Amino acid sequence: MLLGTLNAAKDLGRIHEIALILIRYGFGEVVRRLGLANIIDRAGKVLHWAEVEELASLAPPARVRKALEEMGPTYVKLGQILATRSDLFSAEWITEFAKLQDQVKAVPFSEIEAQLLEDLGGEIDDFFTEFNPEPLATASIGQVYRGCLKNGKQVIVKVRRPGIRTTVEADLRLLKHIAEIADRESKDLHRFQPQEIIHQFTLSMRRELDLAGECRNAERIAAAFSNDPVLVVPKVYWQWTSERMNVQQYIDGIAAGNLDAIDKAGLDRKQLAHSGADIVMKMVLEDGFFHADPHPGNLFFLAENRIAFIDFGMVGRLTEGRRAQVVHLLQGVISRDTAHVVRILLKWSGDTLANTDSLTLDVDSFIDQYHDIALKDLDITAFINDLTTLLRDHQLNLPPDLTLLMKSLITLEGMGRQLDPGFNIVQVATPFLQRALFKRYAPDALFKQGWQSFSGMVELLTELPNDLHRLLELARRGALGVRLDIAKPEWLAKELDRVVNRLSVSLITSALIVGSSIVSTVEGGASSFVGLIGFIGAFLGGVWLLFSIWRSG
Repeated sequence: MLLGTLNAAKDLGRIHEIALILIRYGFGEVVRRLGLANIIDRAGKVLHWAEVEELASLAPPARVRKALEEMGPTYVKLGQILATRSDLFSAEWITEFAKLQDQVKAVPFSEIEAQLLEDLGGEIDDFFTEFNPEPLATASIGQVYRGCLKNGKQVIVKVRRPGIRTTVEADLRLLKHIAEIADRESKDLHRFQPQEIIHQFTLSMRRELDLAGECRNAERIAAAFSNDPVLVVPKVYWQWTSERMNVQQYIDGIAAGNLDAIDKAGLDRKQLAHSGADIVMKMVLEDGFFHADPHPGNLFFLAENRIAFIDFGMVGRLTEGRRAQVVHLLQGVISRDTAHVVRILLKWSGDTLANTDSLTLDVDSFIDQYHDIALKDLDITAFINDLTTLLRDHQLNLPPDLTLLMKSLITLEGMGRQLDPGFNIVQVATPFLQRALFKRYAPDALFKQGWQSFSGMVELLTELPNDLHRLLELARRGALGVRLDIAKPEWLAKELDRVVNRLSVSLITSALIVGSSIVSTVEGGASSFVGLIGFIGAFLGGVWLLFSIWRSG
């Protein structure tokens, strides 16, 4: 099935490699469902089946995590994204996915140097007075080196791994087809919206492959905080930045996780935690564009309690409407407006069907836990965990942009409490939420919303006569009909077409054999020649038929 869908022969080696890994970890049935059963028969010649049985004895979450690690960077990053989907997976799965680390063996500089020189447009000595060929950091997409420009500026040089785009694109094509099969073949998997997850993941991976895009993200956030003396964003040197390489200012600071160094430098931990949360809240609730991976490795603390963010490869985006929904959800919980909270959750889940009465009862119970709690005293981690558990129980999903937000908030609160045990992110967020509510219900905002609704209604009423006229015209011409969609029509048509083709070739082959046998009994050279042609045609038809059956599995 999958081999027939993927036309590019260049993907077959990667498919074979991934199938063998899945079999090793006890997912042979998955390989069969993907139409790759013939690989299982050959796998015994490559794999030690005793090892396969040992690995298959692990718990499913651990097996999946190990398989993802072995399949490479694309699948590790997919697992990291799935670790944010607590609305879809239970705690044991989330725990395993969270163990996935983007740590890979460094590529020798000799393999990267040719690409680096091509992107620089000259020799290293033409641009740098110093360049350390030992990587400062390594990741699945690229490696980071430290250097010093001719003007004396200390910089980092991030270089994309040679050939990584080809591998990632092959993996993304494979994941796209797997998602289509899962969506089509399994009702249980359909509710997880596999095609939407892979679509969003594909966009994220392609953005991350573009190292110039990371710099554009950095400059957008720097512009939003141009008047804030606390946040430091590395300067980008665009003359040496491209899709495969970027050059940015080197940040000489203290890593956010190094508490001893923070104390020795005389920095105020409490102020750092509060300032960091202020920065993220402004990104999320005011700008709608935020750093989606604020872990300790991407934050550095500088003198005068300044904070530097680095690595803007993963960013989140929230529309104005989505930000309003988040604010109204929290307001609905605090004000005990169950119906309003239910409406927002259903809106987030799109076309997912849910038992509204049961959902309303559970939301009311959920709100009871947080009723009479001041917004500043809300435990955001417990709140998010309870909310995602409720969504999972009712088979509702969070939109992808909100999963990145949840991940960022939980990471930020954990880091804030490491710096200051009394830290509460909601206390920091409260002024932003109050300003957002005030802005939402300010007279000019209400007038704007009312005018938009009025304009939409006028436009609808204006177009209504034309729409009715077109509808009646279609009815007069007999062109108005009812469309009936039947599940899997394209798949069924293809299967029937394939079966009919085989039957037709079988009948023609049989007729040629019988006819050629009869003609061959007639005396005369011409008859023998015609019989020979018939036997050759029958032979070719039989070969095609056997090959077709073998290829389909």
